[in-house]
Order: sequence, then structure tokens, then C-alpha cells
Amino acid sequence: MVQKYYEGTPRIINLSIEIGRLLGIVDATHLRKPKTELRKKSKVETIRASLAIEGNTLSKEQITAIIENKRVIGPAKDILEVKNAIEVYSALAEFDAFSEESYLRAHGILMSGLVEKPGLYRTGGVGIVQGDKVAHLAPPGWNVSNLMSQLFQYLKGSEDNLIIKSCVFHYEMEFIHPFYDGNGRMGRLWQTVILMRVNPVFEYLPIEKAIKESQDEYYRVLGESDKAGLSTTFVEYALEKIKLSLEELLKSRPESMNDEERMDYYLSQLEEGKEFTRSDYLKVFTSISGATASRDLQKAIERDLLIKVGEKRLTRYKKK
Repeated sequence: MVQKYYEGTPRIINLSIEIGRLLGIVDATHLRKPKTELRKKSKVETIRASLAIEGNTLSKEQITAIIENKRVIGPAKDILEVKNAIEVYSALAEFDAFSEESYLRAHGILMSGLVEKPGLYRTGGVGIVQGDKVAHLAPPGWNVSNLMSQLFQYLKGSEDNLIIKSCVFHYEMEFIHPFYDGNGRMGRLWQTVILMRVNPVFEYLPIEKAIKESQDEYYRVLGESDKAGLSTTFVEYALEKIKLSLEELLKSRPESMNDEERMDYYLSQLEEGKEFTRSDYLKVFTSISGATASRDLQKAIERDLLIKVGEKRLTRYKKK
């Protein structure tokens, strides 16, 4: 039997419905893979926010410089944290959300050179201290592997939708505190990996930024969920931050796309090796005319992106 980690509330239902509506707009406006400039900005904001929560002092400008392989002056530990985060966030699509082995590999990259045994669960006890008080005493080290195994079973076996599962996983992982260090950034990272199974746009959505901007509330709802013994309060909080991040993305969307942007977007969504017709292309870009679609396809051939197969009504296209 799969363990139940939270209780359904009207707020969870309403937020889930609203997130579904916003994702529908994302798909309708071709934002599953935003423009390169927006993707780069998002990656910097994500890394900056997630690491700043943990005390990293590097600015967005310094992180951008590291991404561009420029020299940066700053604390060696902070620079290494950023380099590790760049590596792991650049490889998001390679991780399997349901695989514990993949999860541990991500921790190994994220915490390489920062902890003694990256990519391994802790075997000793840990507690989270705030001021002069122990805010959270994590489960004993001998039980970590078992608790994480149960959590991954929930992730794979529960009938809850994946968006809610991502929130539950984030909280429960923080509660278990499976590593000696890097738990916070792993919780935020793996939530993104799970959400990417729902919609590719989550790879480029800086939910971490929304969390950083409400950091006090983040810790408060973690504490409230600890006291309740359920992740309900945290699920409501995390769903709200997902909704806000989607709204922010939609505010920044361009009013229209040019021919190259349309084709690049279409090809990024196309299954490898699959042929398509002009009609297939028009089903995605319903606001353009048949003549415009023909021009897009011809230009893509000239850009050496497509191969044309057949003639007239039998014409099909294939990614080169």
C-alpha cells in the first residue's frame, strides 16, 4: 500500500486547476521551450535563487560570467557551488524523476568537492539548528534508505497527479534530510525534474526564484508541516509558487513569433525521425496562413534544417 503524505484541501484543488489552465496557455502560445535569451535568464535566476537560499554570495552577473567561462573573483566554495549547479541544471533532461539511482547521481554532481561523500545517503544523525534551538531533528541515519525508498515508491505508484507529487516529494525529502549537506538544493532541483515530466516548460521556469522571494514563508511552512506530520501546508505553498512562476512567464511572452522561431519551436517538439506535412505544421500554428507555412518550410530547407520528401499532395518533411 502506497503511503498517503498529505490531505486534499479546496486550496490544493483550486491551485491545481489554475496551474492546468496556465499550462494550457503555455502550450497554446508555444512557450514549452522559450526563446534562448529567456532560457538563459531563467537558468541564471534558478541557480542564483537556489544557492542564495543556502548562503551563496555570488550575484547573477557573476553566475552569468561563469556560464560564459569568464574568470570570477569570489569565495572558492561559492564558485564551486555555482559550477556544480550549472553542470546539473544543464543536464536536467538526462535525469529520471522516478529513479533513486539518478537522484543520487544528481547529488553527486551538485555536491562534488563540497562534501566528503557526494551521491551517498548519510549514515549518521543530523539536526537543523536555527539560532540556539534545534528546529528539526531528522530521522536516524539507519532509516534513511528505507524512507527514501518509500518516497520513490509513492512517486512511482500513487495516483496523485505529478504536480502534487513534486510538492510532496520536495517536502518529504527535506523532512528525511537524506544527505549531510545539499538537501535544500536537492529538494528544489528534484521537484523541477519531476515537473518536467508534466510539461517541458518547467525546465525553464525559475520556481526557485519565487521560493527565494518568500524564504521566511518557505521555512515557516516546512515547520508547520513538520508539526502536522503531513505535507499539506507545504503542498499548498509550493503549488502557489508554481502558479506565480507560470504567470510570470506568460507576462513575458512575445506577442508573435517570426518564421525562424516558429520552425525552431516546431522542430524542438518533433519526435526524432518523424516525418510531417504542412497540415501538421499548421495544426500547431493555427494563426498563420497556408502560404506562410509553405514559406516557413521552404526557408527551413534553405537553412539546412529539413529534407523534403515527395511532391505536391504527397510532400512530407523530415528533420535533417
